[in-house]
Amino acid sequence: MIELRTDTAIQEPQRIRGLEMPWNRVMGSTEGPARAAHALGPWHPQEFTAECVETVPEAGGMMTFVFRRCDGAPLAFRAGQYVNVAFPVNGEDQDPVDRSYSLSSSPTQPWTFNITVKRDPTGLVSPWVHENVKPGTVLEMLGPVGAFHLPDADRRARYLLLAAGAGITPIMSMVRTIHSLPGQADVVVLYHGAEAGGYAFHQELAYIASMDSRVKVFYALGDRSKPEGWEWLSGRLTAAMLDEVAPDANGRQVYACGPEGYLNTATELLGKVGVDDTSINMEFFSGDRQTILEYQAEIALAEDIAEEIAEEIADSAEDYYESQPTAFGLYEPGYNAEGPLKAMGLPLEIMDTAPYSEASDESSDVGPEAVSPDASSFDTVGTGSLTLSFMRTGINVRIDPDQHILGAAQRAGVRIGANCKEGMCGSCKVVKLSGEVEMNHQGGIRAREIDAGKFLPCCSTARTDLVIDA
Repeated sequence: MIELRTDTAIQEPQRIRGLEMPWNRVMGSTEGPARAAHALGPWHPQEFTAECVETVPEAGGMMTFVFRRCDGAPLAFRAGQYVNVAFPVNGEDQDPVDRSYSLSSSPTQPWTFNITVKRDPTGLVSPWVHENVKPGTVLEMLGPVGAFHLPDADRRARYLLLAAGAGITPIMSMVRTIHSLPGQADVVVLYHGAEAGGYAFHQELAYIASMDSRVKVFYALGDRSKPEGWEWLSGRLTAAMLDEVAPDANGRQVYACGPEGYLNTATELLGKVGVDDTSINMEFFSGDRQTILEYQAEIALAEDIAEEIAEEIADSAEDYYESQPTAFGLYEPGYNAEGPLKAMGLPLEIMDTAPYSEASDESSDVGPEAVSPDASSFDTVGTGSLTLSFMRTGINVRIDPDQHILGAAQRAGVRIGANCKEGMCGSCKVVKLSGEVEMNHQGGIRAREIDAGKFLPCCSTARTDLVIDA
């Protein structure tokens, strides 16, 4: 019989300094790295389809959906990023509804990936997802997207991770990633929830904290009353609470995700405990200015290296990338009058412009670019050098070329739904019947939708007069 001794001191593992993501050296290599390594580098967002292979119920009304790409390629992403998913909520014959969800899995296990969705009984999409997405369900996706993520290399790797409610999903990706990597790190997680039994991933977090001395996890119940036996923190986030869990917070990089009010409070309190603004990383769904600038820099880099990557991939055995058009048209298939030239592509969307055309029946097949509705009877508001004609609303809006279209439209009373207002979620998507726009989106629209005349007014400016189906 083996005798289990409890009086033996357990030594800490010996680790290399800091953390480094597996793809970091590949991305910085000047010598020809192994071809397979390119597949695991998070170079740029792509459009792809993915099949659900597993569903895992979580606490707090959440559900984890495990996917794998239909082309067999890994999903290369950074811990903290998200994907934009098209859900056929209104039926396969209707336009899908796009939603962005953070990846909750680790990029160090890229052959499958997870999104975790909290069910909102009053929502349009999340109840449908919980009820309809099952193993075998195939969905269109775009990603990875987002500048809220762990660095590719960090010699210090000292983090304070703040999460509230569903904001735990990107934080969980970070925890899983750090736990899977070798290297020295010091991680404190503070997780706010609404009820004692509502903490998603609590069993896994407890396991990681018990097995990995680099990770410490704390729970707080917000302003709810404490149940009997509750041994963790209670009350809303305060400077005293930050000091309690991380008295050295001013020496850490902070990553926080949760409702806007929580993040605004966290920003204020982190400043009070001495954390510099440059050390605070927030996952506002609308995106703060720094996040937007960082993401635009990522896109510029992706476009700069796209041609080089394409040549290397074409020479390698990993030709599955060639069949994956990206969000930015890097490998977009060609089109003709009948549709995509590649059989794997989706058919072009034919737009019915009849309600806005006074042309004869013979011209009913003419595309939207040829439609010139008469909007002379519409009231005109605003000032500017260009005119936006909103055909459903029946109003002309004057605008300057440097103004975003959504704001001008909403001020004029045009009803266009919008959530993030930064080109991420796709909720403001409308059809441009004529004219040209300049659009700087962050993953909220797909290439085939742009080809069909759609655009996101929240992140678009007018280059010419426009006629818009809104």
